[in-house]
Amino acid sequence: MSKGFKIAYKLGIIAVSILAVIFISSVILVVLDAPILKTFYTICIMPLTRSLHITEILIRAIPLAITAIGVSVAYRSGIINIGAEGQMAMGILAFTATALALPDVPRPVLLPFALLMAALSGGIWGFIPGILKAKLNVSELLSTVMLNYIAAQFYTFCLRVVMMDPAEKMSGGGTPQSMRLTENVWLSRISGRLHYGIVIAVVLAVLIYILLWKTTVGYKMRASGSGARAARYGGINVPLFVVASMVISGAFAGLAGGIEIAGVHRRAIEGITNNYGFSAVVVALFGGLHPLGILPASFFFGLMIYGSTLCPRQVGVPANIVDVMQGVIILVIVTSQMVLSDKYFQDRLWRKYQSFKKRKEA
Repeated sequence: MSKGFKIAYKLGIIAVSILAVIFISSVILVVLDAPILKTFYTICIMPLTRSLHITEILIRAIPLAITAIGVSVAYRSGIINIGAEGQMAMGILAFTATALALPDVPRPVLLPFALLMAALSGGIWGFIPGILKAKLNVSELLSTVMLNYIAAQFYTFCLRVVMMDPAEKMSGGGTPQSMRLTENVWLSRISGRLHYGIVIAVVLAVLIYILLWKTTVGYKMRASGSGARAARYGGINVPLFVVASMVISGAFAGLAGGIEIAGVHRRAIEGITNNYGFSAVVVALFGGLHPLGILPASFFFGLMIYGSTLCPRQVGVPANIVDVMQGVIILVIVTSQMVLSDKYFQDRLWRKYQSFKKRKEA
């Protein structure tokens, strides 16, 4: 089988996948009686026409990228982390609690420390399903989903009781949010609302790339995910790397939550996670589970998320149409991965191509 055919085969599958996403999304828009071309333009093109819109896209891409990089570490190690939403929430709580407890600590100390606490909290929340999987073979799908619910309820309790803004209590408004955090935990902004979290995201992507592909530890993690039995036979402590990968994955989600607070909202509020934890799974898959592929993928999904906010006003389509499109993308990605990994199907196409080539030459 020639190298050129293999490249053409992969490009063909990718092209068919893109067309499938467009076709299925178009069918859904037809059912909603929405203008297809205008909707796609509003979601994918309009946000790129103004610098202010691009800034908003990047703001949404930052937590997506950081969380998705963590998710990719878990996937590469053979464990599926769909608990990033809860891990992000726990990171937000840890960051907020640290800022509220130590408001007068200088910024060069408090900001890194608060971000560290956010990462540590998310890492602990990721450790739980990791150890359950490694020691008791508990399905991480079940444990991470259940921990998401626990984290969501605990987050709501903290905002409504423990951390509620005293001003809200006195006024009787009761808005579930913390008081505005001290400026000592604010991330500086580059332009408009765009903050230096984007630099952190790029640095983390490079570091994880180096970890997974340039170190012995990363090789062992990827070997554990590629084939646990073979890895054990090779002397690799698979349970250890399963737990470690979930801790790293959870820590990234928690850190993303801390950065979102420090750079954008500067107080804990309800709905702050914005389903980034779930979207990050799609971003990780779309980016090929590779840190350097996740960066452009996160920008694309940031574009879709921000573009969806323009839909109700521009084309009368509900904003959650993007959630539907993300579901379509997941199905298409999973299907295309199955096709790409089917060597028998690829070999059949190669034989048919060779047969067609011989007939043409004859």
